[in-house]
Amino acid sequence: MARRIDLNADLGEGTEAAHHASDDAMLDLVSSANVACGGHAGDPDIMFRTLSNAARNGIAVGAHPGYADRVGFGRRVIPMELDEIGRMVAAQIGALQAVAALVPVKIAYVKTHGALANLAARDADVAHAIVDTVQRIDPRLAVLAISGTEVERIARAEGVPVFSEIFADRGYQPNGQLVPRGEPGAMIHDAAEATERLLAFVETGLMPVVGGMPIPLEADSICIHGDSPSAVAMARSVRAGLTDAGVELASFVPAAP
Repeated sequence: MARRIDLNADLGEGTEAAHHASDDAMLDLVSSANVACGGHAGDPDIMFRTLSNAARNGIAVGAHPGYADRVGFGRRVIPMELDEIGRMVAAQIGALQAVAALVPVKIAYVKTHGALANLAARDADVAHAIVDTVQRIDPRLAVLAISGTEVERIARAEGVPVFSEIFADRGYQPNGQLVPRGEPGAMIHDAAEATERLLAFVETGLMPVVGGMPIPLEADSICIHGDSPSAVAMARSVRAGLTDAGVELASFVPAAP
């Protein structure tokens, strides 16, 4: 495995001071920030604040669109036609790009959120709709895709810049999909356990799964969910463990104004 990897977090998802403080702490630890852009969370002020702080820290930034479902935090599938999904994703990316122009900072990639990301991971039609939308907006935009999924496969097949992501704090099924939230093994809350698992993955390229043998996955980036109460402690532990093992932490895309 490569001795260089990105550490990313989903940020800009809360309104209260505690969320802002957590986001600020995460921006000292990660190398890429996925910024909510008004669907499942986020508003113009939060976008601007998050993007400005990321720019000051030299952190690469990407759009994090999801279902427009704030009550469910974008973690419920909302029945939509494929072209509706495309327009929803386009509107959210465009909103973040417009706010980013005021910073100014460049939006370098797109990573879908929650239920939309999980649906696209297994549904080729949804994956194609998202990848096609991103490319129609700007062919230079990269896609950050859950490793081993339809989004990753389709983006590669179409020559789209795509980078593969694994999760520090989520369990995997033998088919490579994430264990659904609420099921046993879905979440990893212990920072030491998560760090040990990631260090083993970096050495072997094999990811432990619930109810099966470890599976091979590609990884350009590791995600730590920024909305978790233990997110900062998890990020500190993972970052320290990786750097102590000689792994360089750097974004998969350059941070650019």
